[in-house]
Order: sequence, then structure tokens, then C-alpha cells
Amino acid sequence: MNTSDTSQRSARPLRIGDVLLAQGLIAQEQIDAALEHQRNEGGGKLLGQVLIELGMVTEQQTLEAVAEALDLPFARLDNAMVDPHLNELLPQSFLDEHVAVPMFLVKDLLTLAVSEPTDMFLLEEVERLTGKTAQLVVATEQDIRDAQRYLQAGAASSSLDDLVRDMDYTDPEDAASVADITAEAIADGSSPVIKLVNHILFQAVREGASDIHIEPGDQSLRVRFRIDGRLTATITPPAPMHAAITSRIKIMAGMDISEKRIPQDGGIAIQCDGRPVDLRVSTMPGRYGEKVVIRIIDARNAMVDLELLGLSPRMLRRYMDVITQPNGIVLVTGPTGSGKSTTLYATLRHIVDATRNISTVEDPVEYGLDGVNQFQVNEKTGFTFSTALRALLRQDPDIIMLGEIRDAETARIATQAALTGHMVFSTLHTNDSPSAVTRLINIGVEPYLIAASVRAVLAQRLVRKLCTSCREKQPIEYEHKRILERLGVEVDENTEFYQPVGCRKCRETGYKGRLGIYEIYIPTDEALDAISRGAALQELRTLARGSDGYITLSEDGLAKVQAGETTLSELLTATAA
Repeated sequence: MNTSDTSQRSARPLRIGDVLLAQGLIAQEQIDAALEHQRNEGGGKLLGQVLIELGMVTEQQTLEAVAEALDLPFARLDNAMVDPHLNELLPQSFLDEHVAVPMFLVKDLLTLAVSEPTDMFLLEEVERLTGKTAQLVVATEQDIRDAQRYLQAGAASSSLDDLVRDMDYTDPEDAASVADITAEAIADGSSPVIKLVNHILFQAVREGASDIHIEPGDQSLRVRFRIDGRLTATITPPAPMHAAITSRIKIMAGMDISEKRIPQDGGIAIQCDGRPVDLRVSTMPGRYGEKVVIRIIDARNAMVDLELLGLSPRMLRRYMDVITQPNGIVLVTGPTGSGKSTTLYATLRHIVDATRNISTVEDPVEYGLDGVNQFQVNEKTGFTFSTALRALLRQDPDIIMLGEIRDAETARIATQAALTGHMVFSTLHTNDSPSAVTRLINIGVEPYLIAASVRAVLAQRLVRKLCTSCREKQPIEYEHKRILERLGVEVDENTEFYQPVGCRKCRETGYKGRLGIYEIYIPTDEALDAISRGAALQELRTLARGSDGYITLSEDGLAKVQAGETTLSELLTATAA
């Protein structure tokens, strides 16, 4: 290796075509064809990249040839070849940018694997950042990315493991609350249990989790985060730690730590990275102790502009036309966790102004809205949705948002409010938009009142978004091909759709974030007549599908599958709910 030091520092420019030609890996005709492709369609790509994309050589063949020309070693990396202790030696942003990973350090000589060894300034920059003498080994980008993920995963788990090892298994007596959760606060906690709980909360908020599950078992304690609608395991401390962790959380939530036989609810208000985050805590006694679920209410996740929800341009225009009408009812429907509250908040933020009195009745109030009067239901004191709505009508409202229509009384009052000049927004649990009409009838609202008051119903679901950093087009599977054909989509054996792959940016899931799919139902005159006479659901669906501009949930989802935003599997899972 020392004999190659001059080669490593010469940083002479290489003509990759000449190198591959000299080693007999390609012919001159192939180089000419690749150069022609590069000029016409290369989009600024290097010749080596074009040769690989055209299948004339592999990445490994190219890098082995470059390594030989530069008198550098080539290696196929595996996890055993990289030292986890070197993970912090260079900034991760630097390693990502240069596609590099430190392998080992012997005295002051650092060996670094790279996929672009012709970078003329890389060695000098590494030595400047580390204060070490550096030498290079050539490896494929895939091997280096895999090694980076291995080191990052090890660093994350080791920090939690250190906290777990340091913990005292007894119940904490310190009743101090957590006012600000930052990276510094995690490090400065006064006891290991405080550090661990802070770390769990901090990590969950940082990763965009909606819920934290702390689940005791016979031999271990499992901690999971719900991210993009899916539960993901994080750590599994030993079972004896359960009492300390649970008691710490109950202290923070203002709950009775001595009561472990009945369910309890509480709340925690924290600051995370300088912004307020509310936590709703629920405990439930189980076979091995109390299970804790923490709902994370992060305003950053809910304050989405109406234009960014994912409504198609035409659907968005139709929805905006409806919500600016002076009176009526607009319903948002879907199962729990389908984003209904986010849609209603986005709607109110779009129409709020100083000339109108906008009020909400919620259970609970999840996010604060500027310029909106928000009231929280309290069933224990008798302040229910119906009593709150009745009182609110004496407060001179222009626009009312009800968190949910749960019973006949609330539904009837909401209908009467809409008929007397108020705009009412609310939610229902139905499978599609026409079903909202029959749901109101089943609750006890007269059909003619529904026809006179309901302006529109927006049904929605959430699907996971494909990670744009790693998604790949792949041939369609046979079963999916049959499903699409049944839905009227023409496909053949050459049809390709984007599929999840997995990378560091998406935690190896292939998905990052979530996206709404929608169906808006604005009853036509013919549909209103059918509603007035109490028509069956199937007739309402038939009339809806025959109306201009009506798009079903499945059709909206298919458009997003074809655009590469999500997958058919996600769509089928969401629309089955």
C-alpha cells in the first residue's frame, strides 16, 4: 500500500474509455456508441456511467480497471471490514457527498473506501478534517452505502444500549418535568431513566412518529414507533426496566404512579427542538404490567396548506368552490387515522379571515389555529358535542367545525345550523363519500334535511409515499396486472411501475411520508331528489359515478400509482379499509 502513495496523490485524470479498452473489457465500437449516446441523451453523465447504464460493463469491472490504472487496491466490502469506532471520525455529510466510508485506523494511517478515486482533492481534505494520513481503497457505491448504513445503525443502537446499561431498575422518585427535549437535554439528564425516556421521546418526534408504544413482555420490554402508519421496533430493554420507565412517564403526565390496576389518561406538554409538542398518554393494565401508548401531537405535521394535501387540481378547485359557500354542511369521511382532522384544519386555515366568526368543537383540541375560537368537549361535566354546538349557536358563529358527528342529536343540530345560514364542517366514519348520506339517515336525520343541507362529502385515505431517493421501476407482477385489468387499466408484460427499494433516507422501508387519496361527492339535482326520497346506497353510488367530474378513491389512487407517488399494494391496502 505504501508503494502506491505517489499514485494516490498524483490524482492524474483518467480517460475511462482508454483504461477499459486497454484492459480488453470493451471494444472501440462500444466506446463510440456510448459517446454518441452521451452526446444525445447523456444529460451530463460521465462516460463511465453511460457505459454501465448501457450494460457494456458493470460498475465493479469499471472500478477494478480504474483501481488497477491508479495502482490502488479494489475491495468488496462487508461489515467485518469497517471499524464501528471510526463512525464519528468524518462528518456524515462529507461521507455521503463523496461516497466514502472509513475502514480502519492503524496508528495515524487511515484507510478509506471510496467509489470515485479520481477525485483530485479527496485525500487532502480527509487529512485536513481528521489530522491523519490517509490512503484509499476502491469499492462499489452499493458496498459503501451498505457499510455506511451498518455504521449508522450501530451508532444509534449503541447510544440507546449505553442508556439501558446505566439504568436503575427501581421506580424513579424524581418528579421534575421535562421542559425542553434537545440533544443536550438527553445528555444532561440527572438519571439514566430520565435520559432514556427523553431519548425515546426526542427520537420519536425527530422521526415523525405519530405514536409510541411501550409494551411489557415476559422477558423483555418492547418500544415501537408508528411511522407513516406502520409500527417499527426501536429498542427492547430487559423486562425489569418496565416499572422505572412507566413510572417516569406517568409522573410527567400527571398520573397516579401508585395505581396500576385501571386505565389512566394524561398529557405532557414539551418543547422539542424549540417548538411545542403535546403528548397524550394512555396506560392499560396487562398480563405483564401496564402498556403505555403516547400519541404525539406535533403541529408541524398538521399545519399543511390545502394545496399540498394531494388533491388533484380539478378536485381541489371543486372543493374550494364548496367551502367558500355561505351555508351548508361539508363532511370529511374515512376511517380513524386517515387524515380527516388534517384536512379540516387545512380547510379552516384556507378560509379564516377577520370578518367571520369561526369556531370549533373538538375532542380534544389537537392543534391551535390563529383566528379561530376552539372549544374542547368534556363528557364528564356534560359538555358534549350536542350541548357545545347548541351553546355555540348563541355565539353568533359564521363557520362551525365539529370534530365528529357521533349521535342523532348532534347531527340534527348541525343540519339545522346549516339550514339557518351557517357553514358546518365535520367528519364521519364511512367507506366512501355517498355512504355519508345513508349514515346520516341511519343516525336519525330526515332525508329531506340532508338533501337541503349537505353541500359535499370528501372521502379520503392515507397511503405511504415512495421514497424518491431509492424507488425503482420494475415489471408489473402478474397478480397486480390482473387487478389493474379488472379496474379497466390497460397493461402488458412490458408495463413497469415504481416499486420500493429501501435506503438510509427512508430507514430501508422504501417509503417516506404519506399521501392522501380522495373522492369528492357533490350531489347533482338528480342525486338530491334521490336523497330526499331515501334512496338506497347503491342508487346513490350509481348516480355519483354518472355525474361529471366524480372520481372514486381507487381512480385517484391509481393516478398516483401511475405517477410513481405510491404503489398498487399501498392503494389496495388503503381502499380495503
